[in-house]
Amino acid sequence: MRLFNGKFGLGAVLAAGLALAPALMPGKAVAGDFINILTGGTSGVYYPLGVGLSKIYSDAMPDTKVQVQATKASVENLNLLQQGKGELAFALGDSVQMAWAGNADAGFKEKLDKLRGIAAIYPNYIQIVASAESGIHSLADLKGKRVSVGAPKSGTELNARAILAAAGMSYDDLAQVQYLPFGESVELMKNRQLDATLQSAGLGVSSIKDLASSVPITIVSVPADVAEKLGAPYISATIPAGTYDGQTADVLTVAVGNFLVTREGVSDDTAYQMTKLLFDNLTTLEASHKAAAMIKLEDALKGMPIPLHPGAAKFYKEKGLM
Repeated sequence: MRLFNGKFGLGAVLAAGLALAPALMPGKAVAGDFINILTGGTSGVYYPLGVGLSKIYSDAMPDTKVQVQATKASVENLNLLQQGKGELAFALGDSVQMAWAGNADAGFKEKLDKLRGIAAIYPNYIQIVASAESGIHSLADLKGKRVSVGAPKSGTELNARAILAAAGMSYDDLAQVQYLPFGESVELMKNRQLDATLQSAGLGVSSIKDLASSVPITIVSVPADVAEKLGAPYISATIPAGTYDGQTADVLTVAVGNFLVTREGVSDDTAYQMTKLLFDNLTTLEASHKAAAMIKLEDALKGMPIPLHPGAAKFYKEKGLM
């Protein structure tokens, strides 16, 4: 599944990654290394996967201190990496692309030139969920309603802006816009203080599961014509029937790829180990969240919008992917 058709061709990205690579020595992470994993809100998918990775890394690299940081997700994570305040981050592909370009409107004051790629992982599904009593059944029905669009300038919020624009709408069409994490959005919906929430996450995200088990919901479709207007990096996707309580039919939506990103300055051995241990332990990682089942080694380089870290490049060369 190719999630990106943007201006960064795969050959150019791989060449850039190799150009950055010095001679790499095999071995484990340097003793005393520190890995801070930047994730997202605790009710999303990034956080449990980050916790799962931290356990894998801690067990395999006993001399490396590993911790997990809950954040506002993609945009904040990428800015923190640039500032040297993290070693590994989860981020949406469109956010990574805009960070590399230095898109100020998206929350990047300048080009984040220290970012380096580790792997393409699983796709995020845009999941627009309304309370059944709100009467919302389509994107157009969001007009005049109270909607949470994610934390300000988070990857989710950038998705919300893009989807509304493709549907011929903007925040001005909504009665109220709330910039809230997933869990807080759900609590407001339970209390009838919010009509709908847009959440960009893996299928089966705990926040929507919680909501669906508490109140009747409607999952709002993002139709094919809107997906076409969005273009890359968005692709048409389906939320299968039964993903959430009360969902009796497939729902058409869009998806965008997620990436694991590191930075210049992280040692080659550490980046190599972070990449290798990810793919060597996918079954273990699935226990943290089922979204990990969609992570495939053969897709690890697809759509990579930034240069690979030399340590990651070494791993992919060993696997015959480069």
